[in-house]
Amino acid sequence: MSVETILFVDDEAQLRHAAAQTLALADLAAECHASAEPALARVARDFPGILVTDIRMPGIDGSELMRRALEIDPEFPVILVTGHGDVELAVASMRQGAYDFVEKPYAPERLVSSVRRALDKRRLTLENRALRRQVGRRDQIEARLAGRSAVMVALRQQLRAVAQTDASVLVQGETGTGKEVVARALHKASPRADKPFVHVNCAALPEGLIESELFGHEAGAFPGAVRARYGKFEHARGGTVFLDEIDSLPLPVQAKLLHVLQDGVVTRLGSNDPVDLDVRFVAASKQDLEAAAARGDFRADLLYRLNVATLRVPPLSARRDDIPRLFMQLAAESAARYKLALPDVPQTVLSSVSARDWPGNVRELRNAADRFVLGLELSSADAPPTDKPAPLAEQMAQYERALIAARLTANNGVLKGTYEELGLSRKALYEKMQKHGLSRDRFTE
Repeated sequence: MSVETILFVDDEAQLRHAAAQTLALADLAAECHASAEPALARVARDFPGILVTDIRMPGIDGSELMRRALEIDPEFPVILVTGHGDVELAVASMRQGAYDFVEKPYAPERLVSSVRRALDKRRLTLENRALRRQVGRRDQIEARLAGRSAVMVALRQQLRAVAQTDASVLVQGETGTGKEVVARALHKASPRADKPFVHVNCAALPEGLIESELFGHEAGAFPGAVRARYGKFEHARGGTVFLDEIDSLPLPVQAKLLHVLQDGVVTRLGSNDPVDLDVRFVAASKQDLEAAAARGDFRADLLYRLNVATLRVPPLSARRDDIPRLFMQLAAESAARYKLALPDVPQTVLSSVSARDWPGNVRELRNAADRFVLGLELSSADAPPTDKPAPLAEQMAQYERALIAARLTANNGVLKGTYEELGLSRKALYEKMQKHGLSRDRFTE
């Protein structure tokens, strides 16, 4: 944790020395400066400290120093030290944003008391900002990874737990479940959020240029290498590298990648000089990499480096209750993308999409939402499969469950409108929701 620091500015050496002693005896860390410039260079929105400055100084005086500090952070506590004739000026400065003023000659305890209160205020300000940022990240995670089902709630909890660390993460899930969405959410919720996110589709890298694309090369490293080039890893310095379909990498490249993860450096082709990296690696695969490692198709040592934490993205078939709301969300996004009005979503459409397993997962559901918004008929692939029909009782139960879930979604979990539209009593709706394992909380905003 950063040390709380008092920036003390006064052009008189004896006053700086006295203030340093007073603050040190009170176990308070201080930096004493003879002029405004070095103190101003330390002021920042996340600086864990305060400013104490004399008003009367050559060059940039205390009033101007305060004004510039408050331009950087309007909530930055500034305590002004005033002479006997400067009280009116100090009072005016209080109206302009000064936290407090201390009149010379001041008792040591007066300075310490004012400083402690200002530090308490600064601590609370920074804690509130951190909390707001965390809440914003949570909202962002839920917006990216929507769903009230238990598996999605668990996924978001796991993602938040690892987001603040630099641990390598392996994201596993079927095609179309949103592995890249998970990786981007992880990056955005991390301290690296303002640094690059570099997506590498390992399956799409040209076979003869994989190493150059990832590690970079020097001029003359191979025929056609006219000039030096950064690789993907160097482009991502400070940020996150997302290695999608990592199981597609050839074994020799996997060996080089292992060294990058182990040593935190990359060496360009044609060079002997390693380049330091500060990168977080997130990898994704639809394959079971443990099985691939057992077969010898994937390096076991690389797997152990990558799966410090593993996030498993559930298929839509494992979170069927989320499908109606997710379809409506995707339809709204589609309407915004195509600049069209969002049409009403009939109950029959929600029931239909709820009853399907969606082997293509969210990607396939998004395509269906696009077709719906564009006014195209949902294709036969968007209807529940009929090639291997289940027993009649099971089909009826599935349809009833999908119908109730669709109406709960449309009514935002309001039971009265739901049971009235379905022609049920309140008691009958409760019983059917219990029978089908439906919880009202999953359908409320």
